[in-house]
Amino acid sequence: MSRLNKERQIKLEPKRMEAAQIALTKLGYSLIVDTTKIMFLHKAERIIFFPYSGWHTGKSIKDGRGLKNLLKQLTPK
Repeated sequence: MSRLNKERQIKLEPKRMEAAQIALTKLGYSLIVDTTKIMFLHKAERIIFFPYSGWHTGKSIKDGRGLKNLLKQLTPK
């Protein structure tokens, strides 16, 4: 399925990618950045985050949406 609004994605994706990179590097993660996704290791498992949609997935976290929700799972309690 194609995106509903490609112009909006082109406009917002770089900003969301930058914000996610800053937040994740502040937590000390080493990032692998692709054109549409960010990958990193958490508890020796690969995590994939798609900044435009906010989707995150990986074995060591609960799948979901939103950078804030991902950061909640990554920060120690």
